[in-house]
Amino acid sequence: MDFFTLVIIVTAVLFVLKKQEQRQHTQLLAQHLSRFQIEKLMANLMEGYLRAAGEPDAQRRAQIWPTLEGNEGSLASQFQRFADEFAALPAEQTRASTLPLALPYMTRVIPSATVDMRELMKLHAKAIAASRVSEATDDDDDRKRRAFTMTAELMLMQHTCHWFCRGRTVASMRLLARHKTAYEQVLQSVAPATLKAYQKLLKA
Repeated sequence: MDFFTLVIIVTAVLFVLKKQEQRQHTQLLAQHLSRFQIEKLMANLMEGYLRAAGEPDAQRRAQIWPTLEGNEGSLASQFQRFADEFAALPAEQTRASTLPLALPYMTRVIPSATVDMRELMKLHAKAIAASRVSEATDDDDDRKRRAFTMTAELMLMQHTCHWFCRGRTVASMRLLARHKTAYEQVLQSVAPATLKAYQKLLKA
């Protein structure tokens, strides 16, 4: 067997194993998300924030913000319940590789280069609850700042979900393709407390 043939065989085996692992992660996440409306609530909120922030008339803008409170409350509550359920899973099922290259079962081969997704989900639940626009003062600029921060928090949460299912690099590519926003830009846009805790978890 020549070297080129061996490379093809090894690459094919790694590809199959990685697809198998990704399928397991995707099914596990989908199983726990299926009882919630997190994705729908997230999409509605982000669209509502854009509509409110882009409304030039102050009176109309003031009428839009209160309509988003219900969605914010539902999202914060549902994501907290999801994070609590996800936290009950065994650690070996919820770890994801922090390596940029998506290779199969790196969580077992190099456990030090992994992150516990249960802890990230807890962090996102806390961040979403803390960033609600409904907690803002009556100042319109404060509402806009909170809406901007909440949007970044939601994008980072979505990035984490995609990371768990498909890998860190693919998650960043999806973030850029879907929201026209780079991963690094999102990190700089979340609340300082979120960024600090997030970076600590990745280095743990």
